[in-house]
Formats: sequence, C-alpha cells, structure tokens
Amino acid sequence: MFLGHFAAALAAKRAIPRASLGALVAAAQWPDLLWPVLLLLRIERVTIAPGDTAFTPLRFDAYPISHSLLATGAWALLGAAIWWLRSRDRRGAVLIALLVLSHWVLDAVTHRPDLPLTPWSDGRVGLGLWNSVPLTMAIELFMFAVGVALYFGTSPRPWRKRVGAWSLAAFLVAVYLLNVFGEPPPSPAAVAWVTLSMWLLVAWSWAADRPSGTSQ
Repeated sequence: MFLGHFAAALAAKRAIPRASLGALVAAAQWPDLLWPVLLLLRIERVTIAPGDTAFTPLRFDAYPISHSLLATGAWALLGAAIWWLRSRDRRGAVLIALLVLSHWVLDAVTHRPDLPLTPWSDGRVGLGLWNSVPLTMAIELFMFAVGVALYFGTSPRPWRKRVGAWSLAAFLVAVYLLNVFGEPPPSPAAVAWVTLSMWLLVAWSWAADRPSGTSQ
C-alpha cells in the first residue's frame, strides 16, 4: 500500500494537531523508509516478478526487520518513546505507536501472504487485495480522499500551507498512478534507490505543514 499510509498520516493530524505532517508521515511510512536501506545492505530481499500479484511486479522475498509484525511493534514502541521524550505527551505517544503499527495492518490487507509475524518464523500473512487492481485503487484512493478531507478539516490554514499540502497530495496521486500503470523497475537496486526518495516526501510533508510553537 502507498496512498493508504499517507492517508493514515493525514488523518492523524486531527488527533495530534501539534505534530508536523512530516513526523506523522515518517511514523506511518517507517517500515518503507527503512526497507530500501536494508535492501541496499542486502539484509532484506525483493525480486522483480511481474504477475506475482496483479497490482505490483515486486515479490517480497524477505523483509523481517522492516516488515515483520514483531519488528514493527518494536519500531512503534521506539517511535512512541521518542515522541514522549520530546513532548511528554502520552496520548500523542500512543497515537504515534498506532500509526507505525497501522503500516503493518494495511500491508497485511494488501499483500499476498508474505508478511512475516516475527523475524525468525516461517509464518506469513496477507489477505491479497493486490490481486485486484480496480479494488486496490478504489480503496486506496477513497482512503486518501478521506485522509485529505480530515487533514484540511483540522484548522484554518494560511494559503502557503494550503498550496504546499495540496501540491503534495497531487504529487502523491501522480506517483501512485505512475507506479500502477508504469513499466516494472529494472532491478531490485533500482527499487531501493527510488524508494529512498520517500525521505524527500517526509521533508516535503514537514515543509508543507510546519507546526506552530514547539517543533515536533
């Protein structure tokens, strides 16, 4: 899932209004921000396999550190601890943890059974939404629309922030459509380097929505 994770970050702004959108995007996308680094280090593996699912040509062979349920839970606790140490906001810390965990839950809905439960177990889960391109797109685009609506409904925003957020939303939809209808990537290394650019989306999200007062 791609837009669905951003939808979760956008919607979370209403629950944690003091957080920058960049922090929320980083939490919601953390497994996918970590994953390309582990790919380049050859700790995790992916194969270009068109037809593995109807939606993506990627076959996720091994990603126990970035995407197992147990590891994601550990990353969620780490994110919550960092938030609490910076803000002393217990409610916000819990919500940050849930946002990190939401990544695994949404992936479990979309992936075929390839998501590990623990880094060392053979158990894999996945409901396989990616086997249907129309259904996947309908659900993700709907989620994203709801997330955008909730985000813009949090509070009045200066026009510069509105332009920044709307341009980010439009860019995300464009990237999503290019991924759906574009050609398969040439190699796993190319996948890793392109996915690393998601860190730029975190920076863009932060710039589009700088929090007032204390920076988070």
